[in-house]
Amino acid sequence: MKGIIGKKIGMTSIFDSTGKQTACTIIEAGPCVVTQVRTPETDGYSALQLSFGEKGEKQSNQSEKNHFSKASTSPKRFLTEFRNFAISKNLGESITVDIFAEGDTVSVVGTTKGKGFQGVVKRHGFHGVGQQSHGQHDRQRAPGSLGNSSDASRVMKGMRMAGRTGTDRVKMKGLKVVKIFAEKNYILISGSVPGYNGSVVLIQK
Repeated sequence: MKGIIGKKIGMTSIFDSTGKQTACTIIEAGPCVVTQVRTPETDGYSALQLSFGEKGEKQSNQSEKNHFSKASTSPKRFLTEFRNFAISKNLGESITVDIFAEGDTVSVVGTTKGKGFQGVVKRHGFHGVGQQSHGQHDRQRAPGSLGNSSDASRVMKGMRMAGRTGTDRVKMKGLKVVKIFAEKNYILISGSVPGYNGSVVLIQK
């Protein structure tokens, strides 16, 4: 598996040679520095730890500074591991968008936007309970019955109810790499990816 850490910039659209328009998400992918190399002999598994985004010296503690100094790099803000990395890299080397090619099929992992406390209509797609007439009052967006009064006499686990919505880790699969701008570390991926503009995402192949 190959992967890189990136930052979502925004969305745009691009036209191909036939004139077809495709909606794309612009991601600033890398460059990422290899800050640790996991091996089966020492760690029990094979993986590369990548870092992305600058972090100030005052915001870093001594253990973080020592960890990044081994890779001869400045402190970074985001760290993640990619298991069984398809490319052999040494400690301190960089990974850029060059590991991808136009036309590749990738997966993007991100955190969805937070919606706060929402009702069942927005959170779970409930359709309501009819029209506001004949003494129904204002119960159109209510969830309805929550349980069986003759059996458990309680609300069962897993009942779809109102609550906090969003901020979930989501993986979008089957996305296409439409365009790569290596000089700016930009990669254009078809469709939308989870998260707000400026959020951190993982691109996996």
